[in-house]
Amino acid sequence: MLIPFDFAATPHIHFGVGKRSTLTAIIQTYGNKVLLITGGKSFDDSELCLNLLSELEEKLEVNREKVVGEPSPQMVDAWVKTYQNFEPDVVLAIGGGSAVDAAKAVAGLLPCGHSVMDYLEGVGKGKTFKQPTTPLIAVPTTAGTGGETSKNAVLSVIGHEGYKKSFRHASLVAKHIVLDPELTMTCSKEVTAACGMDAFTQLLESYVSIEASPITDALAWSALEKIVTALPAAYENGDDMLARGDMLYASSISGLTLANAGLGSVHGLASPLGAFFPIPHGVVCGSLLFEATRINIQAMLTRDEYNPALTKYAKVGRLFAPEMNLDEADALKMLLGMLEIWQQHLQMPKLSEFGVIKDDVQRIVANISGGSYATNPIVLTHDELETLLLARI
Repeated sequence: MLIPFDFAATPHIHFGVGKRSTLTAIIQTYGNKVLLITGGKSFDDSELCLNLLSELEEKLEVNREKVVGEPSPQMVDAWVKTYQNFEPDVVLAIGGGSAVDAAKAVAGLLPCGHSVMDYLEGVGKGKTFKQPTTPLIAVPTTAGTGGETSKNAVLSVIGHEGYKKSFRHASLVAKHIVLDPELTMTCSKEVTAACGMDAFTQLLESYVSIEASPITDALAWSALEKIVTALPAAYENGDDMLARGDMLYASSISGLTLANAGLGSVHGLASPLGAFFPIPHGVVCGSLLFEATRINIQAMLTRDEYNPALTKYAKVGRLFAPEMNLDEADALKMLLGMLEIWQQHLQMPKLSEFGVIKDDVQRIVANISGGSYATNPIVLTHDELETLLLARI
């Protein structure tokens, strides 16, 4: 059977050690006025990032803003107002997922000056975005969100009535992304683990998604083959350039696959968890992935035994032990066993460490993100979702 699919346009990707040296020339094809959006402390603690900033400032007119914590609608609106008269030729993001998301939203809104609340899904005014955008160039310094290759900017208001929602449009996709593994070398073990589990979760969920296609499967598989060995290697030895490069590749590919195939129950629950509690997104993924995968597999074996996602899960399980020639049942056990080992080895904390208690479970499940959860390979019952969360409190 031929499977119909659409695949969104991708940025021009520049991958390799030292590729940051091409950044000035790329920017100059658009002009010389740059709004640079970075992370906070991590950028200033990186000698490579500071050297890159000096190189940019020698030849370009650069204004810089720092994202501290999760980017919010208020932050985006304030920067749009501040820099609209500056009229940058390029918005440049250098940093992790928060910097990229903030830059994506600002680049989209600078030409028109509108509030992001006009377009933010679920909580905004519901307007359709049809505006011109400022060219965005993204340079990720972590290997996790893959936000540089996707079309949605995730913005948050954190608290009891908080939310985590997307400003989403195809025109927000970066024009160029520069993937230089050297810029990820200063990531701590904790950041490497959390970001890596985010990337792995995005790849696995999009691979088994009900909206997966031959092209997303091919991309996800190419990244899964790398990440199963690269994540533990990068965690154990942050100076392992090959592992860092493989992680950066896998992360960016995960952005493409999630944008085109969707995600699953982990990301469905990550939305309210990240909105209601101060939990880093990658930590949510790392904490929930084993239990979510276990419940998905159990649910399919019980009431949907011919679901093609079971075969896909088994195929991933065999990546962890390619020489063992495992049948499907043993391959599924291998996958679950390795995910549980990763959860423990990478020291993924329980949700309770961030203030989540049993009384919060109903509210979290009630606010699951319909967009992310809609492509889970099987519809889970309310009790199954509660069981998933309770296992990690």
